[in-house]
Amino acid sequence: MQRKGVVMDTRFSSAIHALILISQSATPVNSEQIAVSVGTNPSYIRKLTARLNKAGIIEGRRGVSGFRLLKQPGDITLLDIYRAVMDADSVHLFDLHHNPNDMCIVGHNIRPVLGGMFQQMDDDVNHRLQGMTLADCISDMRTYMARTGQADPSQSAADHSSRTGAADA
Repeated sequence: MQRKGVVMDTRFSSAIHALILISQSATPVNSEQIAVSVGTNPSYIRKLTARLNKAGIIEGRRGVSGFRLLKQPGDITLLDIYRAVMDADSVHLFDLHHNPNDMCIVGHNIRPVLGGMFQQMDDDVNHRLQGMTLADCISDMRTYMARTGQADPSQSAADHSSRTGAADA
């Protein structure tokens, strides 16, 4: 996603999308099927699923088509997912510029002031992600779909995987 010249990383949202699809499908879903749903290519999905597999969130085996969750959706926090796909221990939102002028009153004080504010924001986001689970995302999606008159996502996931009938993960 791009916003006014800033490139935003979509690994986190793509991973959540994939995990919801995997968790709600009646049959194992492979990387090609996930890629169709996410709107990307299977290679990108395989990179994400490799990280999720390494983190112990999903399982995908060579020669067996599709992935399955290794934990219940309520036991997978959004911070777990973030850590897995972003290869980071925690969320870090903002960086400080490196060379403020110490001879300037603002330059001399900007790093400790913004550093504390930015750290608080990082801590707040990490805390929020730790308190939210994949099950919360699934519940919110079901609520949204019911409110907008759409089918249950587990049915949609099963229909989607049977329609795409793709090859091995």
